[in-house]
Amino acid sequence: MYYSAPYFITIGRVLMAIMFIQGGIEKIFGYAGAQGYMEAHGVPGMLLPLVILTEAGGGLCILLGLFTRWWAIALAGFCVLAGFFFHWHPEDQMQMINFMKNITIAGGFLVLAGAGPGALALDNRLR
Repeated sequence: MYYSAPYFITIGRVLMAIMFIQGGIEKIFGYAGAQGYMEAHGVPGMLLPLVILTEAGGGLCILLGLFTRWWAIALAGFCVLAGFFFHWHPEDQMQMINFMKNITIAGGFLVLAGAGPGALALDNRLR
């Protein structure tokens, strides 16, 4: 298992990145709806460009293994904040499931930050 770990990390990194790239792109094409959703939850809509940059840009960097540890930490924080702002509703079981998913993804990003990008990453070429 030790020898396969860098490849498992790479696969996990790619799988985690897909959701964020897709989410960022969806927000670009559904800008008004995403902005309205944020504002309905008390988050200023003017932060949407930062959210898109974080999701799409951070997801792309995670996918490529570029500045992986830094982006993993940033996306972990993003997941925790999104969980509390949008899904923390203890009276609603479905929202709490989404909250726990966000917290779990944050944990995965923290593991990635600790373990590094894996075998196939641009970070490995920058050393």
